[in-house]
Amino acid sequence: MSEVMAAKEEKNAAPVVDEASFLFDKGFDCPVCQGKIKVRTLRSGRARVIRSDIDLRPVYENVEPLKYDPVVCPSCGYSALARYFPSLTQAQIQDIKEKICKSFQAVIKEQPTYTYEEALYRYKLCLANAIVKHAPASEMAYICLKIGWLLRSQQEKLALEDAAGNEKKCGELKAQEREFLKKAMDGFFDARQVEEYPMCGMDEPTMEYLLAELAMEFDQLDNASRLVSGIIASREASNRIKDRARDLKEMVLAKMKETK
Repeated sequence: MSEVMAAKEEKNAAPVVDEASFLFDKGFDCPVCQGKIKVRTLRSGRARVIRSDIDLRPVYENVEPLKYDPVVCPSCGYSALARYFPSLTQAQIQDIKEKICKSFQAVIKEQPTYTYEEALYRYKLCLANAIVKHAPASEMAYICLKIGWLLRSQQEKLALEDAAGNEKKCGELKAQEREFLKKAMDGFFDARQVEEYPMCGMDEPTMEYLLAELAMEFDQLDNASRLVSGIIASREASNRIKDRARDLKEMVLAKMKETK
């Protein structure tokens, strides 16, 4: 009887979805060494968004696209998020050759899927390259934002596994997440003073909302309140982002009361 029940449970169990089935190899030309490279990339329209976090991180079913945004040249070490990869000046190329390529050790190997550790390494290569090429503040902040999101995603995966030692690991990852989100907030605040919109694919109300949420997270409550009030009064903001801003305003006001 137990064997029959076990067979039924196995039949009714959710099918295991292979992350690799969401991906394909996309070709890029490296602007630094002119090499032809291929990286694992999410198939357009293949993954389904199931929700988004309060800070706009999209959460997908059965796949983590964040792991596949960095593009890394395995030959020379030039790395950038996909949206920025082709765009380099001659001066930037020279800087990367001098400060990245000369010391780069080719340890990148393309796999059917990437682990969180591999993805984090690729993001950190992107950040190192962004610093060397003197990228705009928004680009560096965007990399830090995505690193923070990636670390949160890894925590969620470990929490589901419920394995011994994961609680300590999640605590370490949470500390790193906050460190990178703080850098993202500071970078975006700098960027909005000198850069134009859209910024990192976000229009002004969306960026203002993101900054308001991060400001609340790091107890800059006056900044957060001012930003959400501006979004709610804006003629350019969509109803969707205004609704989010109203919810966030309630959270900011509640946190202000707690701190008094």
